[in-house]
Amino acid sequence: MYQFVKVANSILVGKTVTLASMSCVWHYLCALISMFFCLTATAQTQHDLPKLVQQLKPSVVAVAVYNPTASPRLKLLGSGFVISPGDRVVTNHHVVAATLDSVKNETYVVLSGHGQQPKVHQILSTDSAKQHDLAVLKIDAKLPAVKLAADDYVAEGTELAFTGYPITGVLGLYPATHSALLSAVTPIAIPVDNSQVISAATLKQLRNPFLIYQLDGTAYPGNSGSMLYRRDTGEVVGIINMVLVKSSREAVLSDPSGISYAIPVKHLHQLIQQTATGAKP
Repeated sequence: MYQFVKVANSILVGKTVTLASMSCVWHYLCALISMFFCLTATAQTQHDLPKLVQQLKPSVVAVAVYNPTASPRLKLLGSGFVISPGDRVVTNHHVVAATLDSVKNETYVVLSGHGQQPKVHQILSTDSAKQHDLAVLKIDAKLPAVKLAADDYVAEGTELAFTGYPITGVLGLYPATHSALLSAVTPIAIPVDNSQVISAATLKQLRNPFLIYQLDGTAYPGNSGSMLYRRDTGEVVGIINMVLVKSSREAVLSDPSGISYAIPVKHLHQLIQQTATGAKP
């Protein structure tokens, strides 16, 4: 701004004010105004995350096993989130894939609310897409729903966040939010150097590969099923997944890489559409 004032004064104190000079001043002023609004918009986006988290937290749920004879009665398994019309919960298929003990009356349930007194919701039906490790659970309640993004892949470098329950059984029902840069859009499995190190999961995924999101953010086992969303709009663009992807990409590693992954929301759209039309996923 100081430079602009200096240029303007040097022009105005001259004996003649040319049209070209005034045009230069005008363009300079427009550039400064444009820069100001860009910086303001960027700062607003960065500082809106706390507000966005508070808006989305009512849609964050947990998935657990309920055993009326056990102590504790609830065993927390993973995270999930509510989608329209409010009685649908998205999570990973592997979270609800195990066969429960019917003799002990074990059932999968969804927990809403946070802290020590969550509300327990019965699951009425389950629709799954095993190849993408996704499940949609219908519950006996209506909860606030999040907005799903379109089918398009998100551009690499986009600033994202995910909210769920990391290490759920230890930290309890207190949702945590992690920032995540979209590092890469990459195949779920890549060929290995030789057949001796290839895993069954990798081989299976190489037959039917699809793209997943690689994230510069830290997810933990309890985050399975957490919603991955844009920091600017809050739209859900993916579902955090560690079990399916790591078994395909990192099976040869003796130690965890620390890299996090997510299934793009386009595959959730496919599951929802298939369920609505009665088609088999």
